[in-house]
Amino acid sequence: MDINASLILQALVFAVLIVFTWKFIWPPLIATLDERAKRIAEGLSAADRAKHDLELAEKRAAEELRKAKSQAAEIIAQAEKRATQIVDEAKDAARTEGDRLIAGARAEVDQQVHQAKETLRLQVSELAVIGAEKILRREIDAARHAELLAGLKAEL
Repeated sequence: MDINASLILQALVFAVLIVFTWKFIWPPLIATLDERAKRIAEGLSAADRAKHDLELAEKRAAEELRKAKSQAAEIIAQAEKRATQIVDEAKDAARTEGDRLIAGARAEVDQQVHQAKETLRLQVSELAVIGAEKILRREIDAARHAELLAGLKAEL
């Protein structure tokens, strides 16, 4: 065989190999590479979306945390205010009750003083009658001298 025939035969085989590769091997290989590039692009896009979603979620979480802290501070302030109100109400109630007890005690003392004065007046009038009886050496009729006793009672 001649070198030219061998070279032509090799060129022909190479051309058949190129056509065969171009027709049967290259399209599935390109399709696989395109599909892989598409999946990679989708994966990168999904990663970017996930990163963006994560940032948004972190912002929302920070905002919710800020709101929760604000609400907690507000609730604490309201609780402290209510506690102060309860203490003030209790103080006012205690003052009112103390004033009521003092007024009741004063009224009771006044009543007892009045009773003591009345008892003292009766005793003084009885002593006056006994003294007068001893002085006069005779018994004074209490019914006849009721006006006299009432006048003495009023004077004392």
